[in-house]
Amino acid sequence: MKTQDRSSAIAKKSVAAGPAMGDRLPVPPRERKPALAALAVLLILVGALGATTLVIQAGDRVEAVKITERVPAGQPVPESAIAAVLVAEDPAVNYVPWSSRSQLEQDYIPSVDLVPGTVLVGEMLTNEETLGSDQVLVGLSLSAGRYPSGLSTGETVAAYHVGRDSGEGETVTGPTGTLVDRARVHTVEGAASGGDRLVTLRVSASDAADLARAGATGDVTLVVVPGSAD
Repeated sequence: MKTQDRSSAIAKKSVAAGPAMGDRLPVPPRERKPALAALAVLLILVGALGATTLVIQAGDRVEAVKITERVPAGQPVPESAIAAVLVAEDPAVNYVPWSSRSQLEQDYIPSVDLVPGTVLVGEMLTNEETLGSDQVLVGLSLSAGRYPSGLSTGETVAAYHVGRDSGEGETVTGPTGTLVDRARVHTVEGAASGGDRLVTLRVSASDAADLARAGATGDVTLVVVPGSAD
């Protein structure tokens, strides 16, 4: 009986101790994720395509206009103030082509101050005449004979202070002479066939007071002169 009891006790200890150390639990098979692998491949392809595109774009360059001297807003851009520069072609940027530089000086003026190093884009220019920092507009009401026939916007005129008829057969005289050597006609209003016309001139601020004073008394006469206003 003692021998059987001892054998039973040993068997119970073996069962309580569990499986032998050499026996391992089964490992479940690793789950494969083909979607993640496909995504990784796609990202690699997209990166390679982007790098290739950048290299190709870097090779597409165009000649644009670069500013080399300061040009105030409202003043023409002289040829001495520009140079050619190579830039990467970009449809989103409206560069001014170097081949259009002659048209730039003739037809456009900057709407902002241009500083050296600026690559010129279309948004910096306007074909509408703007005032310089030292210029003003002066309006003159002129009777027939005080302005040339066919006077039109954009012409350059000289303004003279002359006497006028008092309406009683007498000539009212006052200081005579040149009020403005060169002024640009900004607008002309009134009948082109004759009669009173309202003419607005773009002049230097230093000439504005004398011109306005003479205009208020009707003592201004305009004469068309060649060239463009400063």
